[in-house]
Amino acid sequence: METVLFYIFGGIALIAAVNVVVQKRVFYSAISLIICLCAVAALYLILEAPFIAAVQIIVYAGAIMVLFLFVIMLLDPFSKTVLRDKKKWLGYAAIVLGVVALAVLIPLLTSYNPFRTPGSPEIAGGTASTRNFGQMLFNEYLLPFEMTSVLILAAIIGVVVLSRRRS
Repeated sequence: METVLFYIFGGIALIAAVNVVVQKRVFYSAISLIICLCAVAALYLILEAPFIAAVQIIVYAGAIMVLFLFVIMLLDPFSKTVLRDKKKWLGYAAIVLGVVALAVLIPLLTSYNPFRTPGSPEIAGGTASTRNFGQMLFNEYLLPFEMTSVLILAAIIGVVVLSRRRS
């Protein structure tokens, strides 16, 4: 069952990643990227890495994609020329895909046992637990972590500055 789910979510991630590149509309490309990131999080769940899956959803599919969508909305993709090409069937396709995703996720989530002991208690590098991961992140990798936060802050400031010039 795990192998089948791995191939299903791997295929979803691959199709969504290709759709990010080939999509003509930037908004639909961002939506495809969110689907891809969620599929990768499901792959992490299948591989028994729930912390990394949660980080994938919270940080990437949550925070960073909200920032991307905010920038896209500032660029006004819903002008009259873009709205002419809007198709009704996309709403129906979203409902069908949501039901399929729910049908696939329910067996996965009901079979997941967080109290099951893994085969190897310690991963190379000492990152087996969340506590060890946090200590390593804020001790050894503090500089790259802070540089990333400064980079994201600079991107937010850039969006605000660019949006003020248009007004």
